[in-house]
Amino acid sequence: MARQSTKKQKTSNGANLGFEATLWAAADKLRGHMDAAEYKHVVLGLIFLKYISDAFEERHVTLETELSDPKSEWYVAEPQARYHTLEDRDEYLSANVFWVPKEARWSTLQASAKQPTIGKLIDDAMVAVERDNPSLKGVLPKDYARPALDKTRLGELIDLIGTLGLGEKEHRSKDILGRVYEYFLSQFASAEGKKGGQFYTPRSVVKTLVEMIDPYKGRVYDPCCGSGGMFVQSEKFVEAHGGKVGDISIYGQESNPTTWKLAEMNLAIRGIEGNLGPEHEDSFHRDLHLDLKADFILANPPFNMSDWGGERLKEDARWKYGLPPAGNANFAWVQHFIYHLAPTGIAGFVLANGSMSSNQSGEGEIRKNIIEADLVDCMIAMPGQLFYSTQIPVCLWFVTRDKKNHRFRDRRGQTLFIDARKMGTLIDRVHRDLTDEDIARIASTYHAWRGEKDAGEYADVPGFCKSASVEEIAKNGFVLTPGRYVGAADVVDDGEPFEEKMGRLTAKLGEQFRESERLEGEIRANLAGLGYRL
Repeated sequence: MARQSTKKQKTSNGANLGFEATLWAAADKLRGHMDAAEYKHVVLGLIFLKYISDAFEERHVTLETELSDPKSEWYVAEPQARYHTLEDRDEYLSANVFWVPKEARWSTLQASAKQPTIGKLIDDAMVAVERDNPSLKGVLPKDYARPALDKTRLGELIDLIGTLGLGEKEHRSKDILGRVYEYFLSQFASAEGKKGGQFYTPRSVVKTLVEMIDPYKGRVYDPCCGSGGMFVQSEKFVEAHGGKVGDISIYGQESNPTTWKLAEMNLAIRGIEGNLGPEHEDSFHRDLHLDLKADFILANPPFNMSDWGGERLKEDARWKYGLPPAGNANFAWVQHFIYHLAPTGIAGFVLANGSMSSNQSGEGEIRKNIIEADLVDCMIAMPGQLFYSTQIPVCLWFVTRDKKNHRFRDRRGQTLFIDARKMGTLIDRVHRDLTDEDIARIASTYHAWRGEKDAGEYADVPGFCKSASVEEIAKNGFVLTPGRYVGAADVVDDGEPFEEKMGRLTAKLGEQFRESERLEGEIRANLAGLGYRL
């Protein structure tokens, strides 16, 4: 039987790494003519293999030190017995480390990186890892031997990823490689364009959802989980607030087979246990968590999905508030989330802005029924350009069955509206991110409205937030667009009388006109000196 590990796992302190961008730029140069969607699995599969191999080697060194030290209680004098213990699979599994067979260890692959057979060696390594770790069965990519993959570039990529030799003794291997993994996901999303958002939700959007619903303890569910970012951020939230990661149970589902594998790898690389089902599957047509009632639901479903097969689900029990149109899955997702909510649960999810006001194909009636059932807790209009996948403006919905929770102020019959469209900072010409300060302002406003402890007092802020009654929403045709409710921001009065201000501004404008005339004269004179007259 394996001995229990005597060492506590180290956790991240969130230190800046600084090398992710350099590593991405170097790896991307090796891509050649391969599509980002294809290259993604090549790179991320190798990063995963490097991580589990590093963790294995660290455990191997620790065991070797303990077994070889006569002063250690684990000392084994006989070399052959020591070897058998070092190669005992249970010694690694007991320390939450994946068992990596010899042919899959990074040192073995690195030694053969320049060989033309390197593709087959990697495929064999992936098969061996899955064979010896049943939780990874069917998850790892195994097509490195295909002729289209340049083996010289593959060898160079192995050498490059081999530089990620930063283990726990050199500051938190799991966090460093996890963050590289996350960074690569985001960069692939950008490189893939519209397809990218199918597996990656921008971190600032995920963080906003998580900070709003506070998933401290309970069941967390995402029926369209993509690469698993919601789960990773939830675990980070629990750790950051002093809780135990094991306090939350993770349930997910994903219909895209390659994205489902990414999610499994993303959780494994973080050491997160989750139930994503035995395989990829469509949540509408084969709900793998049919009886689950979740305390927290976090999701970013595909926007305005038209081919979801709704015509085959007309009698489904989930459509309590109305039959969703066959040409748009938005309100099928909303009702799926509500169906899976526990009595005191809360759901936070992303939808296209059209969901707040559309009256097409019965959507308005479904929204009206959900509002009249007093399920809509909060609506947030988000700034544009947040997603790699679409320029469609998005909003965040927060839905709960219990607005009279004993921890909070009784908010029955009310909904909080937040207009965050002017927030965020451009990170490049086409992408925007919410800052931590933006997220904190949004979340603290919501928590104050809910009456949570130490959240401060809530007050409506013109142009930003407004608590509206169901009656007021009804008067607005059951439209949930925050701009209809928050109004315009107050103009700050600087105290300068109007006549004085106009006098000062017109005098300044006159000076600018005169300066403009002077500069025009100089330009004309210079051109005339060159023989060009205007």
